[in-house]
Amino acid sequence: MATFTALFKQRVIHYFVMKIILFCLCLLVTAKSMGKAKEQYLLVGSYADSTEAGIKVFRFNIEQGTFTWISEKSGIQNPSYLTASSDGRFVYSVSEVPAPDAKVCAYAFDKQTGTLTLLNEQPAQGSAPCYIWVDKRNRLVVTANYNGGSISTFPLWEDGTLAPATEYVYAGGTAGSQRQSAPHLHCVYASPDERFLYANDLGTDRIYFYELAESARKGLTLQKVSPDFFSLPSGEGPRHSVFHPNGKWMYVIGELSGRVTVFAYADGKLSPIQTVEADAAHASGSADIHTTPDGRFLYVSNRLKDDGIVCFSIDPKSGMLTEAGKQATGIHPRNFVITPNGKYLLCACRDSNVIQIFEINPSTGQLKNTGKEIKTAQPVCLKWVETDD
Repeated sequence: MATFTALFKQRVIHYFVMKIILFCLCLLVTAKSMGKAKEQYLLVGSYADSTEAGIKVFRFNIEQGTFTWISEKSGIQNPSYLTASSDGRFVYSVSEVPAPDAKVCAYAFDKQTGTLTLLNEQPAQGSAPCYIWVDKRNRLVVTANYNGGSISTFPLWEDGTLAPATEYVYAGGTAGSQRQSAPHLHCVYASPDERFLYANDLGTDRIYFYELAESARKGLTLQKVSPDFFSLPSGEGPRHSVFHPNGKWMYVIGELSGRVTVFAYADGKLSPIQTVEADAAHASGSADIHTTPDGRFLYVSNRLKDDGIVCFSIDPKSGMLTEAGKQATGIHPRNFVITPNGKYLLCACRDSNVIQIFEINPSTGQLKNTGKEIKTAQPVCLKWVETDD
């Protein structure tokens, strides 16, 4: 009997020890999984001389709003706008300078160390490229060339390097106008299904669009459609755009008008359904536009006067906007990003030399200044890349 009791106790102890071990293993796996979800790389593009660190990499905790500097990269002048491949292995940057020195650089991004390695570079063809886009399958890079009045397409090789560019030049403008006397391409972006490519021309109040087509011989290319542009009212100056997460609506901020135009979107076609004021100061300095991941709120940054970010609530049935609040920022807010979990908004304030961190109220969309700032010289562009822990 004593032997049986001892054996029973031994088995009970063994059982509970195994349960504790399994529980601890589950905690470790969960912690690692949560750690990966909580961490994102934040890539920062800025205005800088080629001898300065124009591109910087931080590690950002999207749950706590904390950050750590990881690395930086010099060797390129004015890397004012960046984009990353969908898998995070490659990063592409413009060099926003006049032609013929304007160029685009391709980098390999090590997701283990958070460091960038230059792969190659190509002339931009157009002057002062200010925006860059890459498709989800990493086949084509496209830039918007502000002073060149053009866009440039760069086919990509399998190793992420850039092939020489093809330039698409536009015409038009209003004679005597200070900022619309010629085309000024400011943004390029694709439809949610990447069937169509759009290009916002601040100079002519047009949104040009193409069909994205792939062939075995040429790869991914732009195919003209007819008509090939949509006209906005005179003086809008379309700058940046964003699609709603459901893909049904598209929002365009007019830099010059300070208004958001809401479009219904279907099969490449845009139909305007609302226009709302985003810049009450009428400073003609509206800059960037984004929605929260859940599609409930939309934000716009305004510069030059009463610098800040305005928030709109989005009607879930119509996509139309209602103003929900304003938040003052540092000087000259440019690009901003929202964390993938929708908890924080980070704003690049170029002339204050900081990236401000705001917390988003999930019920109202209002922003709260956390007081946390990433101090960095002349930040312009912010992009997320997933960590690879």
